[in-house]
Amino acid sequence: MLQKNQDACLPLQSPAAAIPLAHSVPAYLDTYYWWAYVHPQAVRVFERQWLANAILWGNYARLRDSALAEFDATLKGRTLQVACAYGDLTNRLCTRLPERGGTLDVVDVLPIQLDNLRRKLPASDRVRLHTMDSSALGFADASFDRVLLFFLLHEQPREVRIATLAEAWRVVKPGGRIVIVDYALPDRANPLRYLFRPVLAALEPFALDLWKSEIAQWLPPPARAAVRKETCFGGLYQKIVLTR
Repeated sequence: MLQKNQDACLPLQSPAAAIPLAHSVPAYLDTYYWWAYVHPQAVRVFERQWLANAILWGNYARLRDSALAEFDATLKGRTLQVACAYGDLTNRLCTRLPERGGTLDVVDVLPIQLDNLRRKLPASDRVRLHTMDSSALGFADASFDRVLLFFLLHEQPREVRIATLAEAWRVVKPGGRIVIVDYALPDRANPLRYLFRPVLAALEPFALDLWKSEIAQWLPPPARAAVRKETCFGGLYQKIVLTR
């Protein structure tokens, strides 16, 4: 994994060649998610809006808009998106950046994902991409006004997930928000509670941790956050808003 301050950062107007090709892939991604993110053909397969929507049982737009609703219509100050996402989530974030006084930083441990994101977004000096591990962010304490984690935590082993949340908490300013959208334990009446479990167990083995535990409990022990939780689609998805 990358260590702190090993940040290969590029503005969007940089050529694709600026992205380093040689890069250490975390073992859990290489083992469990090579097919979705790491393999050179993964982007070609999964970077389709309709497919991202289908994977989320038709809820992509609903979940995307729910996350964005937690932020002001104009994203003044500094916004951090932790990990790239297939679909148009980041594009929507970019439309909220003011001409002056607002920036968006996106981090991902995989250069192939950052390269894909760069191609999706309009050139802008207000958006910067960083090759960086979510569990070791190379940013100063309290340097962001808001942080977004969109379907990231379920892909991480417990120890990486805990470190990711600790880093998000560290870099957000007092009074700032961390918005998390991810899986949750479906209601008993939701048939996906039973049908979807073996799918997650086979393809996304760490996701079931989010069925067993509350995300807020993985925050670093000194952290005291105001926590708000909402669920949708029979409880299969959750939005957690942490205010520092």
